[in-house]
Amino acid sequence: MKNTEKKRVSLTDHLRGLFKWVLDPIGGFLNKIGLTPNSITMLGLVGNIVAAVFLARGEIFWGGILVFVMWPVDALDGTMARLRGEPTDFGGFVDSVTDRYSELAIFAGLLYYFLQEGNSLAVMLVFASASGSILVSYTRARAEALDFDAKIGALTRVERYLVLAPSLIFNIPLTAMWIIAIMANFTALQRIFYVRRQARKHF
Repeated sequence: MKNTEKKRVSLTDHLRGLFKWVLDPIGGFLNKIGLTPNSITMLGLVGNIVAAVFLARGEIFWGGILVFVMWPVDALDGTMARLRGEPTDFGGFVDSVTDRYSELAIFAGLLYYFLQEGNSLAVMLVFASASGSILVSYTRARAEALDFDAKIGALTRVERYLVLAPSLIFNIPLTAMWIIAIMANFTALQRIFYVRRQARKHF
């Protein structure tokens, strides 16, 4: 059941191409000093966990700064692997899994903060945001496992960070949760219907 749809370029791929002139020299330097792509992947995860601790403590601005800083770090592991000429399926797998852990850590920090504040609406919005974000990733992974394309959607991971980081820096996390809760779940539905349309062409 091969997918005949034209493969789409994700926003992540587009941004990596756009900022290749910045990422390649940095990635080359990190390779030269002996760091590995997996070590940068782990650095990004640790950085986001630290950000989550700041968020849980109510230090939203500093948590937002760390989230903002960790975002470009996340793009470096793939760049480093490409420059080494050794991108592997396992490396990509590890990167994807740690991306999910990083995002969930951030949501966990916000969840704890809103629980301490006694804001039940915000707690439910964080839950909806986390659920939608995981479903966006899962729908693509499941679709690609079945040889369908699912690189579409209004709020993929890059867009979620573009919403989340500035909202945290400006100390309006609830605004980010409203946007992500609605649009992430909408994106998951977009992908479901997009795959359904492809599947119908085979019958």
